[in-house]
Amino acid sequence: MKAIQPTRGRLLAAAAALLVAGNAAAYDWQALPEKPPSPKHNPTTEAKVELGKKLYFDPRYSASGTVSCNTCHNLMEGSDDGRPTSMGVFGRTGPRNAPPVWNAAFMSTQFWDGRAKNLEEQAKGPITAGVEMGMGSMDMAVERVISIDGYRELFAKAFPGDSNPTTVDNFVKAVAAFERTLITPNSPYDQYVKGDKSALSDQQVRGMKTFNEVGCTSCHSGPAFNGPQMNMPEGQGFYQKFPTFTDNEYVKKYNLMADKGRARGTGKESDLHMYKVPTLRNVTLTAPYFHNGQVETLPEAVRVMGKVQLNKDLSKQQVTDIVAFLNGLTGEFPEITMPRLPSNPGETVVEVSGDAESVSAH
Repeated sequence: MKAIQPTRGRLLAAAAALLVAGNAAAYDWQALPEKPPSPKHNPTTEAKVELGKKLYFDPRYSASGTVSCNTCHNLMEGSDDGRPTSMGVFGRTGPRNAPPVWNAAFMSTQFWDGRAKNLEEQAKGPITAGVEMGMGSMDMAVERVISIDGYRELFAKAFPGDSNPTTVDNFVKAVAAFERTLITPNSPYDQYVKGDKSALSDQQVRGMKTFNEVGCTSCHSGPAFNGPQMNMPEGQGFYQKFPTFTDNEYVKKYNLMADKGRARGTGKESDLHMYKVPTLRNVTLTAPYFHNGQVETLPEAVRVMGKVQLNKDLSKQQVTDIVAFLNGLTGEFPEITMPRLPSNPGETVVEVSGDAESVSAH
């Protein structure tokens, strides 16, 4: 009789069950790496990062000339925008909360539904999305950028071996290279697990144990607290159904069933309400919470997660302690100065039109 091989999903479920059943002492707490990855398909260079940084902060390749990557993913704060859902060109808003870019380098898939396998693919999405940057195509965006002399020089410097460096692929490679530098290691938690037992307060240590004992680590595990993505092949993310337990007041109160999750893109019944497990790094800086941004505070988010994911009514003390621990996940942010962008003296590269539809479709 042929042995039945366990599926990846069953293995993950079994691992999750073991984590829930375990205790804080048995859990393998891991620090965030202090250096970002540099993938073979897009090795990081100083010139790429410089170009990518300028592109990240430049709003001129949006349809209205008003929205940059930083508009919705503000690096001067938690790398979101503090809104339930972000506002793109011409005041349009989308259905989902802007996920943070800090530590996105340690995620093997991107977006809430994991539809982009890496940061390069992710960089294309917002540019052509009608509710975000609204350009008709990536080619249009690149054409607008390279109409500026200074950008052509930066592309040539970043991709010196290419006969035609000003391509869509190089555009997104540069943005991704910059985004991979956006990591926040050496949080109080990281210092604690490396041996400095004074880095966390007694309450935070208690919250750390509670976080594991109630079952949070069954999903929010690993160095980035987003599941074992760092050990997975690129594009093979770690997903969880949300909400798992629906017979409670929070599901209706926060409209948690309205979004179909991954199923909205794949059309598969098995993907209904499935989402990539988000990182908890710097989570205190990214309110409001969840895919729809409907929960305003972190203590309430912890209560909701306890009920809809673990079917547990967490006590006030448990919530307070877990929130204290989550505060210890805020890391050290790299110094970021606003870049000086290349200009075309005497002329604009943004089309002048009062018709939103004609601008985005041009």
